[in-house]
Formats: sequence, structure tokens, C-alpha cells
Amino acid sequence: MKQNTPAIASLKQQARRLRTAMHEAGTPISQSAALEAIARQHGHRDWNTASAAARWENPPRWQVGQAVRGRYLNQPFTGRIKSASEGTGGFWRLTLQFDAPVDVVTSRHFSNFRSQVRCAINSQGVTAEKTSDGTPHLALFAA
Repeated sequence: MKQNTPAIASLKQQARRLRTAMHEAGTPISQSAALEAIARQHGHRDWNTASAAARWENPPRWQVGQAVRGRYLNQPFTGRIKSASEGTGGFWRLTLQFDAPVDVVTSRHFSNFRSQVRCAINSQGVTAEKTSDGTPHLALFAA
């Protein structure tokens, strides 16, 4: 029987709610124990199996020509995917063409506009690379 596994974010949210409820009931559990319990609730052997099924059933679909929006170096943008390839570990390598050039410099003394950028994003649509304040270099959403 095929399981209808929700997205990973939904599974993690369920685990947080379970953990909160258990804590309020006087029986605290760890986050990993909550994840394992949620995985079993959805018919999986363990969290690893559930997360693999969730990724497989709910993969982000990045396609050439797809309209996207997001933030690049904390500047909003809209654009299209110029190239896309699925990498290892759930990462996608994309080339994005911005609809309007994005100023990647925050200084008021000069500007540096980008019309296109190459990136590697994870399943949440963000880059592993972050700015000095911890913000991902790029956050991407389907338009």
C-alpha cells in the first residue's frame, strides 16, 4: 500500500507539536523521538525512511523557463530559470535570469547590478551560503 507522506516541513511541524504536547503533559521527549513517532504514525519504519519518502513524493520541481521570485543578497527579485539540474543530496543547480537587474551592493556610494546568477539550492529553496548576518545568499520560490 502506498503511503501518502506529507512534505518534510509538515512532518517536522507535527513532531514539534507532539513534543510540546508531551512536555505539557509532563512527559517530555526529545525532538528525535518525536520525529521517530511521527514517522511510525505515517506508516514508516523510522525517520530516515519517512524523510526519504517525503522527498521522493514531494520534490521541488524546478524547470527551465519556470517563473520564480525570491531574494538575492536580501534584494527582492522576479525572474525565470535559465538552466536547472538536480544535484546530489537534494540540491539543485540553477541559473536564474532576473527580470530586472538586482543591485547586490548595500552601499549608497556605488552599485553593482546582476542580471543573472548561478546557485545551488536545497529542498527548502535556499542556498547553504549565508551573508554575515546569517541570511541565505538566495531564497527562491515558485512565482
